[in-house]
Amino acid sequence: MKAMIILNPSSGKEKAADYAEKIEETLRDRYDKIDILRTEKEGDAAAFATEACISLYDTVIAMGGDGTINEAINGLAEQNHRPALGIIPLGTVNDFARALNIPLDPYEAIDILKEQNLRSVDIGKINDHYFANVIALGSIAEASYNVSPELKTRFGSLAYFMEGAKSFLKGEAIDLVVEHEGGKWEGHTFLLLAALTNSVGGFESLAPEAKLNDGTLHTFIIKKVSVPKIASLVPSLIKGELEESEDVEYIRTSYLNITSDKAHVVNIDGEEGEPLPFKAKVLPGHLDIFVPF
Repeated sequence: MKAMIILNPSSGKEKAADYAEKIEETLRDRYDKIDILRTEKEGDAAAFATEACISLYDTVIAMGGDGTINEAINGLAEQNHRPALGIIPLGTVNDFARALNIPLDPYEAIDILKEQNLRSVDIGKINDHYFANVIALGSIAEASYNVSPELKTRFGSLAYFMEGAKSFLKGEAIDLVVEHEGGKWEGHTFLLLAALTNSVGGFESLAPEAKLNDGTLHTFIIKKVSVPKIASLVPSLIKGELEESEDVEYIRTSYLNITSDKAHVVNIDGEEGEPLPFKAKVLPGHLDIFVPF
């Protein structure tokens, strides 16, 4: 049995090395070979995870924030051999870990590895990339790129909400054509959000109907409305009641084809992605992930 630990040294407030040692200690009785690989630049985690597939590792443990986890998933996705994935959340928001009920305390998350309890979960594919949690379009999604590391450290997931709220109240809409398995939607929107899980931006009830392996992109399109109406949607967003609003189009679909007459950039798992158009689909039960009993 072989395990690879992918460690982002910049995460975890300089305790990442201690966590890696704890993982090694936890896995020692079960695995004959344990390798620790440290990322130095963007793309390293994906490359390491792909190498784990090629070299037939049994398990990959990804330690870091949502960006590191997203990279690891991109390295594992659609490989002929896919190791089981363990997640040790060390980031600001940790959406995927929240959705999986993985404790946000790293030591508690490490304890889950002892249980060896696996669950098959969906991931998404958007053009040639993969995502675990959410894709988003609109000025609100683009506003998240303006959140500085200092704000993330100080306010956590609230920093994204604060920056997004500024854009929300400016009332900036974009034109989209959205094709899905139930038909087509065309119009102006402030925000399109397509979620695989119930946790988005640290808000765990935004997409309450989303399950980890239901094969569905839970898609919310917030239509162009007046600024006061936008403000009135905020409580619904926080309480997970967006789908009940007449100003929100709620679509359950296994795929999305989205175009626009402008080069808007899609937000993928909280990171800046690529410009439109794009095609997205669900890969059902694609990865086995360690979760609590």
